[in-house]
Order: sequence, then structure tokens, then C-alpha cells
Amino acid sequence: MTTYDIVRPVGDRTTAAAPSRPERLWGAEDVASFLCVPLRTIYQWRYTKYGPRGRRVGRYLRYDPAEVRAWFDGLDDTERG
Repeated sequence: MTTYDIVRPVGDRTTAAAPSRPERLWGAEDVASFLCVPLRTIYQWRYTKYGPRGRRVGRYLRYDPAEVRAWFDGLDDTERG
């Protein structure tokens, strides 16, 4: 048997699944846009410790989109305005 006699089926390859990339972090502008509030409101909420949790990355403020959505989903109808 020669090396040319060995044939593999086309769909027989096993490949590792590519790791999923996390969603891009949001800035304060993105959060304000998502919640339809002025940017100043986001900063005021942060000052009064209200609103979704943001984190400092160097000098930048960043939000995890999943946490922003979870915070919004957890609001009562009276808080949603």
C-alpha cells in the first residue's frame, strides 16, 4: 500500500472550538446611550453609588455590558421612571 492509498473522509477532522471573545466593555457614553439618559446622569449616579457598577481601567471608566443589563433588569417599575 502506498501513501496515496490512504484517504480520510472530508468531515473527519476534529478541531478545537475557538474560544469565544468576551463582549467589548462599555464606556460611560455607551451606558448612557443604552439607558437613554444624559452622560452627566451616569457620572452623578456613580458619585451617589447608584446605577450599574463601573470599574476603573487606568484613568478610564468601564462597564461590563452584562452587568448593566442585569442591573436594568433588576429595577422595579417605579425605579424605571
